[in-house]
Amino acid sequence: MPPMPGASATPLFDFHGWRVVVAGGSKGIGRSIALAFAEAGAAVSICARGAEALKATHDELAGFGHATHAASCDLGDAAAIASYIDEAAAALGGIDVLVNNASGYGFSEDDEAWLANFNIDLMAAVRASRCALPHLQRSPHASILHTSSVAAFHPRSNGPAYAAMKAALSHYTTSQALQLAARRIRVNAIAPGSIEFADGLWDRRKQEEPALYAATLAKIPFGRYGRPEEIAHAALFLASPWAGWITGQTLCVDGGQNLSG
Repeated sequence: MPPMPGASATPLFDFHGWRVVVAGGSKGIGRSIALAFAEAGAAVSICARGAEALKATHDELAGFGHATHAASCDLGDAAAIASYIDEAAAALGGIDVLVNNASGYGFSEDDEAWLANFNIDLMAAVRASRCALPHLQRSPHASILHTSSVAAFHPRSNGPAYAAMKAALSHYTTSQALQLAARRIRVNAIAPGSIEFADGLWDRRKQEEPALYAATLAKIPFGRYGRPEEIAHAALFLASPWAGWITGQTLCVDGGQNLSG
């Protein structure tokens, strides 16, 4: 029987001996992905900018008894990404799975918002993948996972920069998958719907913009916001041997939200 929503899916997967790097792994979806891999037996490295959340998540990861690593990293900085990936690979003894999870969350119309999304949602994934490639090529079960969004599939009046760069990331997923298939490195993306967690975007909007929160909820056929661990469950599957012939795909995990436009 599959686990109930929100319950651990890790008993279905065994990642003992695997090395997983989560770029943007201290909060929300990234945190849940990192913890799920660690619970399933993997050695895990995470990076983020906020020191407090980074340390808290690192301590949680260490509780599973496997090798762990955490480092502060500005994922909008190419040099910082290169340094982090090298440090993570050294700490874990290699890389089997790279998860690119960061977002600039640029929702305004100014250049700053567009550049934040370009540098963090798109180019951080490109740069981290490039830096991790030599390590991934030595793995017998290498894969890359990108966090896209259901926003990539529809025009948006609010946050076109975010949507455009997530669409670019989904397209990059397909090109990268084709490029790396000959090296037996799989590349997939997950497109979450609206995910709610403490102090996350939708938790804040529930307090600050209740009309927008309610209108978004009304467009989710399953009648609730998603949970970070539900994205983590999809990440475990896509990185596992169970998905060994899946590459170049963007998987919507959204309670049907994408169906409603």
